[in-house]
Amino acid sequence: MTASDGFAEFLSDQLAPLGRVTLRRMFGKTGVFCDGFMLGMVRDNTLYFRVDDYNRAEFKEAEAFPPLNYEKKGQTIDLAFWRAPERLFEEPGELVMWARLALAAARRVAAKSERTRRTATRQPTGRRTSKRQPAKVEISAG
Repeated sequence: MTASDGFAEFLSDQLAPLGRVTLRRMFGKTGVFCDGFMLGMVRDNTLYFRVDDYNRAEFKEAEAFPPLNYEKKGQTIDLAFWRAPERLFEEPGELVMWARLALAAARRVAAKSERTRRTATRQPTGRRTSKRQPAKVEISAG
């Protein structure tokens, strides 16, 4: 289910213009990373690019294929990774363009996750806030 050594080497070479591309096996698939951001996944030597609301229109062609998914408790869970059209492997410039769009989505996802994490760490956990009434202050004249 992961990328073969040959396919991994091909992707690393083709996506090199993006930056430091690495591939890492995870969850029975292979994650495609650039400078630490996961822009894609490979399953059975099929490349899937990360999709979000901002790049979905540019990836319209990929909508014809089912997204990367997995089974959980008898249900199919679709992931935000869409299959790269085969033609991209014959058009290196387009492959890199699609990869750039996926990398931008990966950065947005990471930024959103970081904001969520920071917000969660600011809020105290397990503490109860007391609902004390303000102290009554009597002012006497004279």
